[in-house]
Amino acid sequence: MSSLVLLVLLVLFLLAVVILLAAGGLAYITHRNPTLATPLTVAIGGAALLVACLGAIATIVVIR
Repeated sequence: MSSLVLLVLLVLFLLAVVILLAAGGLAYITHRNPTLATPLTVAIGGAALLVACLGAIATIVVIR
């Protein structure tokens, strides 16, 4: 594999880890403070927001 492909795979892996950490953090916060919202709903919403942001960034990069 070329070094560029390995770099892309590493970046994708790190993005996946960040998304999972953010979703887990949101679920933990809402679990500790139940008045905030249903934990699963908040975690899914936060993960969807991160994925949407990453999709927008990826689209901008591809268009360039």
